Amino acid sequence: MQKILSQPPTIETARLTLRPLTMTDDGAIYAYCSDPEVSKYVLFETHKTIEDSRVFLRLVLAEYAEGKPSVLGIELKENGKFIGTIGYLNWNDDHKRIEIGYAISRTFWNKGYVTEAVKGLINHLFTNSDLIRIEARCKVENIGSSRVMEKAGMKFEGVLRKQVFSKGAHHDMKMYSILRDDWERKNNH
Repeated sequence: MQKILSQPPTIETARLTLRPLTMTDDGAIYAYCSDPEVSKYVLFETHKTIEDSRVFLRLVLAEYAEGKPSVLGIELKENGKFIGTIGYLNWNDDHKRIEIGYAISRTFWNKGYVTEAVKGLINHLFTNSDLIRIEARCKVENIGSSRVMEKAGMKFEGVLRKQVFSKGAHHDMKMYSILRDDWERKNNH
């Protein structure tokens, strides 16, 4: 896991490249993070200006430099279009677990891209680390995100009541996970 954190990976899937972010991604990030429909279910505030996206990028680049869990860009292989981000956070080495999260441009919703990105990240993390558990959360009302986690092989574990304070209110969060054992059985490793 330390190797993954010290050098953010580039991960290839059938249709996508998951890659480290650069400052030149600011316009693409602003394009979807400024969409209130995209930011409705996530914890970050809607980006009001491109500077909000640049602040986010500087934070990510600092996390890369410090070897902390962070975010990768999701890019379409066919044309190099940047469509969203997927990240890993809350890494706990003692317990061998990490959390993942994602956000994608509304133009690319319901096309299977996020599920593909999540599966790609899960495969990469289990293949290249000693993680035992990968988890993800979403607001209870975020049906699309719940479906992504289920299609990616994650199991619903329950609702964490009023677990997150975001945008002025407490939110119930659905918890999903996939264990190394589940992943190995599914992939016959």
